[in-house]
Amino acid sequence: MTSIAKPPVRHPLLRTNALGLTLRDYEGAMSTLCAGCGHDSVTAALIQACWELALPPHKAAKMSGIGCSSKTTAYFMKGSHGFNSVHGRMPSVTSGASAANRDLTYIGISGDGDSLSIGLGQLSHAIRRNVRMLYVIDNNGVYGLTKGQFSASADVGSTSKKGDANVQQPIDPVLLALTLGATFVARSFSGDKAQLVPILKAGLSHNGLALVDVISPCVTFNDHEGSTKSYKFTREHEVEISSADFVPLRREITAPGTGEEIMAVTMHDGSVVRFRKTHDGYDPTNRESAYMHVRACQDRGEVATGLLFIDEKGADMHAVARTVTKPLVDLTHEELCPGNDALQALMERYR
Repeated sequence: MTSIAKPPVRHPLLRTNALGLTLRDYEGAMSTLCAGCGHDSVTAALIQACWELALPPHKAAKMSGIGCSSKTTAYFMKGSHGFNSVHGRMPSVTSGASAANRDLTYIGISGDGDSLSIGLGQLSHAIRRNVRMLYVIDNNGVYGLTKGQFSASADVGSTSKKGDANVQQPIDPVLLALTLGATFVARSFSGDKAQLVPILKAGLSHNGLALVDVISPCVTFNDHEGSTKSYKFTREHEVEISSADFVPLRREITAPGTGEEIMAVTMHDGSVVRFRKTHDGYDPTNRESAYMHVRACQDRGEVATGLLFIDEKGADMHAVARTVTKPLVDLTHEELCPGNDALQALMERYR
């Protein structure tokens, strides 16, 4: 399905940022995701964050892999660069792009299937290199493009569209990032824009890889086997003129800011997810306590959200590799290829 261009109509009283741009200037094509998909809420938060930071669209690069989440790069900042890679390879493609042009702001959009299964090794090494990028994982626990199979982040006991229960332990991207030495780790909920936007702004400003795991509900794969209101049951008891699928219209799930530390959110299928925000006095610079906090929340059946860990002294990929300050794409041929004399002088150092 191709994206649909948005009409260029805009209200004359729209506010502008420091660049003189409105929120409309940070939008992209019309979304083709299911109505009510949490991923569209993440896109809206990214648009807001980039607008508030007055990020020049032409100085940003949107990177993605394969999946519902990876489609969303078409839905914001239409004036930016972009690359849609193959499944799970977004981190390495972004590493190469950053190596060539460090002056761009890199925004990587991935999913739990894209990053925690086929792309797990790619994610791990991007964290090790501390590539300067905002790495957003739209986490819904399923493969949405291929009819809702469990992803590696699915919780034990959760059921699929067919009613089967997941029995495998999930991979938690937050705990993984903390273990691998990530310098910025956060988690939020797609419906909590008040929390998500500041986290995205902080991640975009971080000197290194900023991993933001966003719990983003899938609205389509909640009608399980045994339900008399499921699509399958209806098809078996109705006379079809043609075989077609149908995705019901759902409303976006949002969470009003109550100021409470624990927030209970009811999903479309009636299940309840309990989000716990960091408490006053929480120290996001202590990796060990951050890990313990996330595990304690898991033991209570809660999802830890907020800025969980940050290391502002961490060296990014360019600092570790000691690359030149000038982006490689801007170097002249003479600078990149200084000639045989320079090569022989370099070789002498290794004899």
